[in-house]
Amino acid sequence: MLSWSDFLDAVPKVELHCHIAGAMRATSLHEIAAANGVTLPRPAETLYQWKDFYGFLEVLRLGALAVTRREDFERVAYECIEDMHRHGNARHVEIFFNPHYYAPNGATYPLIVEGLAAGLERAERDFGVSSLMIACIDRSVCLPSEALQMLDWVAAHPHPRVVGVGLDGAERGGPPLVWFEAWRRAGRMGLFRTAHVCEDNQTLAEGPPSHVINCRHALGCDRLDHGYNMLADPDLVARMVEDGTPFTMACWSSIVPNRVPRLERIRRMGEAGLNIVLGTDDPTMFATTIGHGWRVVFDHARWGVAEARKLSLAGVDACWLPAERKAALREAFVARLDALEARVDPVDRVVDLAIERARPGA
Repeated sequence: MLSWSDFLDAVPKVELHCHIAGAMRATSLHEIAAANGVTLPRPAETLYQWKDFYGFLEVLRLGALAVTRREDFERVAYECIEDMHRHGNARHVEIFFNPHYYAPNGATYPLIVEGLAAGLERAERDFGVSSLMIACIDRSVCLPSEALQMLDWVAAHPHPRVVGVGLDGAERGGPPLVWFEAWRRAGRMGLFRTAHVCEDNQTLAEGPPSHVINCRHALGCDRLDHGYNMLADPDLVARMVEDGTPFTMACWSSIVPNRVPRLERIRRMGEAGLNIVLGTDDPTMFATTIGHGWRVVFDHARWGVAEARKLSLAGVDACWLPAERKAALREAFVARLDALEARVDPVDRVVDLAIERARPGA
């Protein structure tokens, strides 16, 4: 029989909310920085520390500046997929990357994409994990003109793994309608679109529920990331339940006091009937994994086998693989879930949240 914790780890998963800049192992980042003559402010053991959400963003961007060579991007992409595979059984991953984070130190868009793609392709051969890439704009440091510049790069250097665009960074730095022109152009280019919206590290004034409507309809987003502040508007929640738009979660908040409240918001969103997909956001920076994220969410919400199947397949349905590959992935997930459910211990379904906090990478 499988223990409940082992069952959750073994459930096949799709990761749709992972930033490569926040998924770099601290030791690898230090080695890369040293090779590139970049001095990081703290040793690897304490590198990923900050006081608040904005301090986290500063560390994220600073670390990205150390990654400049094609082999650097290949390494961090490979290691990201390796971690997803080994710590939670991810079977498909779609990673966010921000080209403008790397430009100041000379990394061009083609170099970034070629390096990341090489790492993803090698990881797919080694671990059987498929993957795609989403080019992102950090609205708190970039201008709308830079979003259009990024689309120029995407158009000039097409790559089959780059299938969409995303909007991240502090929501207060650029409300959705600021990005209308760029996101509409992305749609005309045939790219999928998403955006971070209604984050709970933003006030209701900075990330109001109305942003969900603007992202979904004005920007034409195919799915949305986060969405927690939307709970302040029950009518909007009901509307989005009917709409069925996928919302990609971040199970483990960047801010320690927000971690349990975040879990409660995810529970409420799932039980309201919203189409949610569990993700990691910035796993190495937050000291989490996709397996850990699932365990703490399921422990807090007291969810069971039915919810595990629902969330596993929701990730497949929300991913941006071509239709034939998505259908094949879903078939494989169903077969694996059938086998796992036959083996799970019906009694042992309790994961101690305190233990999970103590060993997030287990």
